[in-house]
Amino acid sequence: EQKGSHLCLKKNLNKKQVMNYGISVLFRAIPLLMALFCFGYGFFVFNYGVDSSRFVAGPVVFSLGFICIALFATAATIIRQIIHTYNNVARFALPILGYLSATITFLAGFILLMSSPAPADFVAGHVICGVGLITACVATTATASTRFTLIQMNAKSDDPRIPDKAFNFWQGVFLILVASFISIVAWIWAYRLLAHSDEHSQYFVAGHVMAGLACICSSLIALVARQIRNTYSRLEKRLWHRFVILMGSISLIWGLFVLGDSDPANASTGYIMIGLGLVCYSISSKVILLSKIWREEFKLANRIPLIPIFTALFCLFLSAFLFEMAAEHSYYAIPARVLAGLGAICFTLFSIVSILESGTSSK
Repeated sequence: EQKGSHLCLKKNLNKKQVMNYGISVLFRAIPLLMALFCFGYGFFVFNYGVDSSRFVAGPVVFSLGFICIALFATAATIIRQIIHTYNNVARFALPILGYLSATITFLAGFILLMSSPAPADFVAGHVICGVGLITACVATTATASTRFTLIQMNAKSDDPRIPDKAFNFWQGVFLILVASFISIVAWIWAYRLLAHSDEHSQYFVAGHVMAGLACICSSLIALVARQIRNTYSRLEKRLWHRFVILMGSISLIWGLFVLGDSDPANASTGYIMIGLGLVCYSISSKVILLSKIWREEFKLANRIPLIPIFTALFCLFLSAFLFEMAAEHSYYAIPARVLAGLGAICFTLFSIVSILESGTSSK
């Protein structure tokens, strides 16, 4: 009888949870358009002008486009399941696309890091490697999303049994360990850079940015540790979104402290950390939505996608002010440009959260 009710629920979800095809195309196009913006803007910054800051800002902004590509893989994985066009090719090709983007990004950063001892290449190389770590975490999220339809069934079912097609225990543990390992690598990397921050400002800048990137990697663990196996406890509902908000707050508050550094060039790094904290808050919107719709109705679920909209606007507005400040002091040019790229990441996360809200809505 329980199996019959589970099958009935699955049929009802298949009838109800069908996204408008045009909207599905739009939500998949947003990550690609933001990737195109990061690639184009990063290339433009690198090749235009005479200031040395473009040798850092250009490659870093360009690398952010690969995060958007990995987010596209996540978006396409979820949407294809919602509109019932998911197949074995997409099941493997989309996560592979995410991991391929991560590999390219990390290798590019490592090559840049090894190619020259110049401070600009040192900072850009470390930061791009950190972006590659984030991209790998996003690709792991895309892999976890291959069972998205089970979230729909589990969240609306009182059956305590784990569905047959869910990840088994060890698969779930493996995915969480992958994201956790990447996060630990990022934190150790940041620590080693900061340990030498007194030697040269390049260690200070790279170390603090890497710490902010590590906060994002840690936040993405929450998107991997999902309720796919029907084991989303009350403790997890309270814990995960608070953990992501904590990571965002650490990066943001840490950035505010960095703004008080006596060296203005070092202090400007604080703005990048604030932007990275805002990306964590954008990620929290998805985790909050997952917890709020789990076996209960949440009337404001369709308002949650506004969180990444607000963070994207904040990044862009802050970027505009920094561009004005850069007219007088060139060291503000790097955070101004990077914040524009982070705004694109936040807007891409709006697409992901909107897809999730559409796919889990009972309306």
